[in-house]
Amino acid sequence: MTAIPLQPPRRLVEFTLDGAATRVPEGATLLDACRAAGKDVPTLCEGDTLTPKNACRVCVVEVEGARTLAPACSRAAEPGMSVHTDTERTRHSRRLVLELLASSVDLSTTPRAAAWIEEYEAEPGRFGADAARLNEEPKVDNDLYVRDYDKCILCYKCVDACGEQWQNTFAIAVAGRGFDARIAVEHDAPLTDSACVYCGNCIEVCPTGALSSKSEFDMRAAGTWDESAQSETTTVCAYCGVGCNLTLHVQDNEIVKVTSPHDNPVTHGNLCIKGRFGYQHVQNRD
Repeated sequence: MTAIPLQPPRRLVEFTLDGAATRVPEGATLLDACRAAGKDVPTLCEGDTLTPKNACRVCVVEVEGARTLAPACSRAAEPGMSVHTDTERTRHSRRLVLELLASSVDLSTTPRAAAWIEEYEAEPGRFGADAARLNEEPKVDNDLYVRDYDKCILCYKCVDACGEQWQNTFAIAVAGRGFDARIAVEHDAPLTDSACVYCGNCIEVCPTGALSSKSEFDMRAAGTWDESAQSETTTVCAYCGVGCNLTLHVQDNEIVKVTSPHDNPVTHGNLCIKGRFGYQHVQNRD
């Protein structure tokens, strides 16, 4: 058994969080501190395998002495700071962000979005029927995954996962500017004509379901997708000797999706095309 090397000790930072003295390791973010304290601060663009982009602005908190609200996902805890997570100012900001998102984007497959809208009393409908929406049909141009940009909130997580933070394929980028900004491959070409290697790591980090496996998309369209009826089994990928961990999502004795544990030291949630999509042979009944 390989010994795990000892890490140097990390200093503790002490500050005040909602009136209570809080201590977290140096380098921890305010969102880390909130989670450690059991505080439910909403976030969409933050992910445990990527560097935060501060794109969604749902996780903002109030720091005494600061002119603006701070994104908890990227603001590091500092000694002596006083942070408030549930003031009228933070609730108003979160409410407005949720209203803007829900009025322009389909959040129906975004986990907890409906609960947050209710909690913060957001009213997306107040912008009226003329609120700008993409109204674009899902792009189904391959057999592995679907791009439904009506659900995209431009969080850039797929861009980072495909780019320098993980895959280094750089098949995905942001095209356009302002209201015309959108996620696209080079020259807005079909996915099959791009540099995409179909690893599906963009699906893994997508927070809204704008990117989903073809199997999940088809089952949702048919009304048969039921996460409550699915079991999860973690195993080791058999395609090569790297040792990637796979989590098999099984419904009605069929594998419907494959993911990878984010805390696995080999994969950190990432897989290749074989690991994520090469499971059909397991349930081939021919």
